[in-house]
Amino acid sequence: MSKELYGLKVLVVDDDKDTLELLEWVLKRAGAEVIAVPSAKAAIEALERDRPSILVSDIAMPEEDGLSLMRRIRALPKERGGGIPAVALTAHSMVQDRLQSLRAGFQSHVPKPVVPEELVEVVTSVVHLRNLAD
Repeated sequence: MSKELYGLKVLVVDDDKDTLELLEWVLKRAGAEVIAVPSAKAAIEALERDRPSILVSDIAMPEEDGLSLMRRIRALPKERGGGIPAVALTAHSMVQDRLQSLRAGFQSHVPKPVVPEELVEVVTSVVHLRNLAD
């Protein structure tokens, strides 16, 4: 079992229960502490309550999508989580989809279906880059 994400607290948001469980399993297996939530509303609550190291969020969700969630998070002050590193997950992987994710405030974009090794590598890279910027 690898431990690339040891010491990281990852907030994962996906409305699909099976996908959420898979993401949680992959990230825990890589050593992360995982907070898994099924909605943007729950993500905002967890962000303020649990102070995660990074956000991994699906884009296509009912009620409030991941792009809207990210814009809301980026509007928060840094001390309330507004500067959290973030990775978008989506089944839509066209250039325009990636650009939308970046414009909303995500640092990276991972296509679905998720390749576990790619997800772990992207999360590691995004956190590392954010730490270099701070």
